[in-house]
Amino acid sequence: MRKQNGRRVAGCLLLVGTLLFIVGCGYKNYPVPPENVVPKPIEDLRYSVDEKGVNLTWSYPLQTVKGTDILEVSSFELYRGVIPLEDYCSGCPIPFGEAQILPGGVTAQETRRQGSYQTSLLRSGHKYFFKVRSRTSWWASSDDSNIVSFVWHTPTKAPEGVKTEAGDGKVTVRWSPVTAYMDGRKVDIPVQYQVLRSRGGQGYEAMGDPVAGTEYIDRKFIVGQKYFYKIQSVLLLEGNIAGGSTSEEVSVVPVDLSPPSAPVGVGVIAIEKGIKVFWERSTESDLAGYRVYRRPASLETPVLLGETGAATLSFTDDHVPGEVRVYYSVTAFDTATPANESEHSREVTLRH
Repeated sequence: MRKQNGRRVAGCLLLVGTLLFIVGCGYKNYPVPPENVVPKPIEDLRYSVDEKGVNLTWSYPLQTVKGTDILEVSSFELYRGVIPLEDYCSGCPIPFGEAQILPGGVTAQETRRQGSYQTSLLRSGHKYFFKVRSRTSWWASSDDSNIVSFVWHTPTKAPEGVKTEAGDGKVTVRWSPVTAYMDGRKVDIPVQYQVLRSRGGQGYEAMGDPVAGTEYIDRKFIVGQKYFYKIQSVLLLEGNIAGGSTSEEVSVVPVDLSPPSAPVGVGVIAIEKGIKVFWERSTESDLAGYRVYRRPASLETPVLLGETGAATLSFTDDHVPGEVRVYYSVTAFDTATPANESEHSREVTLRH
């Protein structure tokens, strides 16, 4: 009997203790299921390195793993792993250390808020790994983000003398070779160069892989759009890229110097109001229109009569000189500024 009473008393005490714990934590009811508050993992952890160190960026999570909106992130947990390059094993576990707690904040659903972290506490000849988690409360933590990694080495100096040249259908970027580290020592590892490009002076993107020379030709651009370029010196260490210093930016506006082909199929017919000139449609992708010229037999140089849009394939000359044989030709012009104009088509005239 005493044993039964003892069990009842112990059970009551346990129940009272549980209720006190829940009330003490501020819960009026039992905690919500974890999937209602656990953030989705961060998937866009990115990094950039320069002579100052590494800069990590990521987007705030907007939803929980169940798909409900997140209004605020209480904190981020940043994990770092570091391995001497000579000890690195691609199949070995990454030795991540204790998390560094970073402040969170209110999320922004309209414009995605960005988290960031910078550090210069890096050792030359080591490979670094980073991952991040987000929390909405002390017990609701996301899974790991994607892992980023890079090799750190004493940075090389920034390329100097960066210049751009806008050619016909290409932009050429040139710079002087880098021969020293930031600490003044002469480089003892071959230096390569990563070309970075931006449309608006922000959000630079790498243009392919690093190059060994001091010239880069860019052919993928929109004519008339202003582009900005930077050159970063990098080192290749056992298949890994160690970023160095980055040059000052330079800008250029690509130009188009190639005229369209001359129109073909040009002909003329007499109509009631004058002479109608017609031609075949051009297949040029950047065609803006056509220009129609007239040359009296007594002159060597044709005179511009007018121009049409790209969709128009005829033109009427309603002021034909009387009793004078005239010759007509047509050119095509493109959308460049200033426009490139083709050569004249073959001349045509009315038969008498």
